[in-house]
Amino acid sequence: MPAESTISRARLWQVIAASSVGTMIEWYDFYIFGSLATIIAPLFYPSGNDTWALIAYLSTFAVGFVVRPFGALVFGRIGDVVGRKYAFLVTLVVMGGATAIVGVLPTFATIGYAAPVALLLIRVAQGFALGGEYGGAAVYVAEHVPDSKRGFYTSFIQITASLGLFVSLAVIFLVQAMLGPEAFRAWGWRVPFLISIFLVGVSLYIRMRMKESPILEHLKSKGMTSSAPLKEAFTQWENLKRVLISLFGATAGQGVVWYTGQFYALFYLQTILKVHSTSANCIVAIALIFGMPLFVLFGSLSDRIGRKRIMMSGCLLAVLFYIPVYHGMQWAAGSNVVSVVSARNAVTGAVSLTPQSMVDGGLVNALEVLPYHGLGALLETPSAWLLIALIFVQLIFVAMVYGPIAAYLVEAFPARIRYTALSLPYHIGNGIFGGLLPLIGLTIVATTGDIYAGLYYPMAVAALTFVIGSIFLKETHKHKIWKEVES
Repeated sequence: MPAESTISRARLWQVIAASSVGTMIEWYDFYIFGSLATIIAPLFYPSGNDTWALIAYLSTFAVGFVVRPFGALVFGRIGDVVGRKYAFLVTLVVMGGATAIVGVLPTFATIGYAAPVALLLIRVAQGFALGGEYGGAAVYVAEHVPDSKRGFYTSFIQITASLGLFVSLAVIFLVQAMLGPEAFRAWGWRVPFLISIFLVGVSLYIRMRMKESPILEHLKSKGMTSSAPLKEAFTQWENLKRVLISLFGATAGQGVVWYTGQFYALFYLQTILKVHSTSANCIVAIALIFGMPLFVLFGSLSDRIGRKRIMMSGCLLAVLFYIPVYHGMQWAAGSNVVSVVSARNAVTGAVSLTPQSMVDGGLVNALEVLPYHGLGALLETPSAWLLIALIFVQLIFVAMVYGPIAAYLVEAFPARIRYTALSLPYHIGNGIFGGLLPLIGLTIVATTGDIYAGLYYPMAVAALTFVIGSIFLKETHKHKIWKEVES
């Protein structure tokens, strides 16, 4: 009973749309927290040291990534034993509820140290929920689609992470434009969190109408499901070996490349190069619009030439080009610094600002470049377009490693333990190796005063993945996932 003959094309796109919308909303909820870092950080920590407040906030942000593997284990087991659909219905409710609470949470000025503690607990709940969401969506879609087009169809799930980041930036931009900068900083930042209530409600309604994965239903009807997927996935050497190879030979490098090309780039613009916060959000959002189709391109290409060579090429290109790309970003922002400083020098007779003095030994600098005077004015600035192009280059690397990886992970593990087994390496790779990247990178920059030093961490991890993956990773694009369950 191959998947191609059991599901109509219309039904297939309904499955993809329902899974993608819900996953995008969960990513929106997860990333709205990070997208507002520079605005929220001073509100939830003691005043007087903005650099410390930002690092503390990024540490709280990072906790959400650290707990993702634990969510993967809990919801992975539920997904393999009870059902894919049930698992990601629960994750959606937990994520949406936690995000909405941030929208009404009192700040440090009101409740003192209880504010950062509450923020930390909310972040734990978000990370725990996301740990179960991605694996469920990826497996659910992959088990509905034809074997020959799994890379293409699952790439729409891969878009959802970047789409969630884009939507978070777009909502921030629109709300800020409607309320004005002062009102947004005072209370308007809460609105994007509260919007989550409506988004989650819509997604929950859509997902309630979905049916269970056909492969899981087939396994249940034949009595082939696993009663102990955790034990089977991580104590049997053949399965554990797949987990370890997938982690160090695929998802670790994919995680750091994804977060460098999008989140680290955003934080780098805002905190290192001191690009105006709204300008930085717009620059990254525009780059994401151009870059998201690349996930489908490389996902589809992996159906023809294989997953492995595309993912390994993405890791290698990232290692080779990160330093030149970020030099280009500094030059693009620096050209605005020069123009601003030149205007001031004409009046004050002050000396020019060098690139290194922009760092000034820490993350905070009083000078803002690319000030925001409206989207039209920003897009008339050549430096803005150069920054968009340089982030787009990074998105090429992101799409190469991320576009095919859902298909690879689904094909790498047996159906009876698939949800559990693929979720753990994915969320360690993305949650630990990737999610800690902004904190690690910006802390290194603050400590050393070298604005490029934060890139050495993702470059090292991507290089490790390239070596291990090139040697040990198996090509899976011709694997027939229905064949293993037919009997």
